Parts: sequence; C-alpha cells; structure tokens
Amino acid sequence: MSGDQSFLLIRNYNLWAHISDEEYEELDLVHHFIEAPKGEYVYFDSHNLNKLYFLKGGMIKIGHIDNEGKEVIKEIIREGEIFGQFTLEKNNLNGEFAQAYKSDVSLCAFNIEDFEKLLKKKPEIAFYFSKQVGQKLHKLQNRLLNLLNKDVKTRLLNFLIMLAQEEGETVDGDSYIIHNFLTHEDMAQLIASSRQTVTTMLNHMETKGLVTVSRQQIKIPSVKSLQKQLGVI
Repeated sequence: MSGDQSFLLIRNYNLWAHISDEEYEELDLVHHFIEAPKGEYVYFDSHNLNKLYFLKGGMIKIGHIDNEGKEVIKEIIREGEIFGQFTLEKNNLNGEFAQAYKSDVSLCAFNIEDFEKLLKKKPEIAFYFSKQVGQKLHKLQNRLLNLLNKDVKTRLLNFLIMLAQEEGETVDGDSYIIHNFLTHEDMAQLIASSRQTVTTMLNHMETKGLVTVSRQQIKIPSVKSLQKQLGVI
C-alpha cells in the first residue's frame, strides 16, 4: 500500500481525522500498517502481547480454543474498532487469538510504548482514543451481562436488540436494518448456545414477525416488540 493510500485510509478513522498533513508525516504512520489475508492469524495464543491494533478494513475474529480443542468466538471486530492490548497494559491474553475473518484485512498496529509516546505528544488523539476505549468497554460490559442470563431465548433477544442499537440503521428509532455479517454459528457462539438452537429460535421469531434474517441483512420491524418478549415494556 502506498503512502497516499494509507493516508486516505487512516484519515477515515476519527482518531486520526484531525491531524494535519505535516503531523501525519511526522508520526510516520505508514510504517504501522499491516495487511493480512483471509484466515491468517494476527496473533495466536499470545502471552504478554505488546501491541494495539486499529482495524481499517475487513473483520477480525477474536476467540480461543477450549479444553476440547474447539474454537470459541468471543467477539467479532469490525472496521473502526480497536483490539489487542487496548488498555495499554502488557497482559497475558490467556490463549486468545485474532484472525482475519471472511476477507482480507487492513490494520494499523502500534507497540504500546510507541503509542503512549504518541498520546503524550498529541493530547487531541488521547481524547478520541479514551472515548473509543470507553465505548468498547461499555459494549463488552453489555455482552457480559447478557451472558449472565441463563435462558437462551433471553440471551438471543438481548443480543438482537444490542446488535440493532450498535450496528443497525433506523429511521424511526424502533425498526432497524442491520448489514448481516454473522452466521447462525457466529450468533450461537457469541451467546453461548448451539447453532441448532439459535436457528430454531430465529425461525420461530420470523413466523411471529419479530425479525427477518437473510445472508445480506437482519430486519427488526420493532425493537419494542422484542423488548416486550423480555418483559421490559
């Protein structure tokens, strides 16, 4: 990727949107770009990972291998999100892996020490980064709270509501259309269920007019109707 292409790519990311051409050259950001083909691991079973990643194109699957040797998906990272050691601490990731998912990916990667130096030099970047970390922690907290629900139906309903609010497009604030980047297996792993159970429940929801799922998109006619299923309203 050329320097001009990298500049345009990173300028689309709000963390870097406010730097000048001169500051971009000074930060030498082009040397932090990584491109990985579909299926390649960005890291695998990493201990004391010392990197922070910004995803600029494609999707990243975050997961681990359980005691039975099965892959477990913990999170799917999309364009504009951060992953790796986003708390800027050198922690053991306990066997976590990050893999290019469904397509090639473009990343911007920093050693923690280098990124901390950058934040000290550019307070405005530190401000936008802290906002992004706060949003990510909020999402992770919501997902954890959802997993604490023992009922699979409740977990799936909550997941669809969160997906609509985080990823969906809406006109009236109640009906949502979501670009579908998830398979039934993905959804199942993200709510700690089985693919068969999720498929059965989604089919049942479709017959009741609560949701429509295709390979291209997920339509939710009314989030309020999903909330009623939960007894929220």
